Amino acid sequence: MKKIVFIRHGQSEWNLENRFTGWTDVELSENGLIEARKAGRILKENNFSFDVAYSSVLKRSIRTLWIVLHEMDLMYIPVHKCWKFNERHYGALQGLNKEETAKKYGDEQVHIWRRSINTSPPALTEDDPRYAGKEEKYKELKKEKIPLTENLEDTKRRVLEEWEEVIVPKLKENKNIIISAHGNTLRALVWHLDNLDSDGVVNLNIPTGTPLVYELDDDLNPIRHYYLSLDGVMPDYTVPKYIL
Repeated sequence: MKKIVFIRHGQSEWNLENRFTGWTDVELSENGLIEARKAGRILKENNFSFDVAYSSVLKRSIRTLWIVLHEMDLMYIPVHKCWKFNERHYGALQGLNKEETAKKYGDEQVHIWRRSINTSPPALTEDDPRYAGKEEKYKELKKEKIPLTENLEDTKRRVLEEWEEVIVPKLKENKNIIISAHGNTLRALVWHLDNLDSDGVVNLNIPTGTPLVYELDDDLNPIRHYYLSLDGVMPDYTVPKYIL
């Protein structure tokens, strides 16, 4: 049996402010820092250890991983960062308040933009200050790789490239792995691993700062999954995160 741990970054400042974040590089909130520390302690108390770790190139994901590894006394293990684990790109919605956007466009339209599989929000333009192609961290990427908007299928496509090329070989080497990423990144991975139907994907929610453990057979098919919390094992994706 093989295990892998996924963790959505702790609450970010824009989660707290109810804003669309996407590829915008925002910090963890104070609550998010607490979530990350607790996640590390929970993993250590449950005797988890890791050989290698992965994150996106966004600092809310990176900092969450740093804190988790610090709490586990695992700061020495290799950490790899990849843009393919970035959050879904929310296009021209990035930075907007979700409630105000719903008042402008209607609750139904915003729900579709947020939760649907194949509908993308309005796209950015390349002259927009929010365009990721202007950032140093993406200077090595070809222009066509830098999104102006994404739907969940787009996100899944790039996430699975990294999964198949990098993560799967490590799992087959029996490496213990943790991936610190984002709500939609992890929705895409769960969608793939559990072969969810469209309703299952739309209703799937990944809480911040809560380790999600997958146990896999030798062919990397899921045996079971569960969250780790202060209250012990929680066996469903949609359970509320533990109370801080």
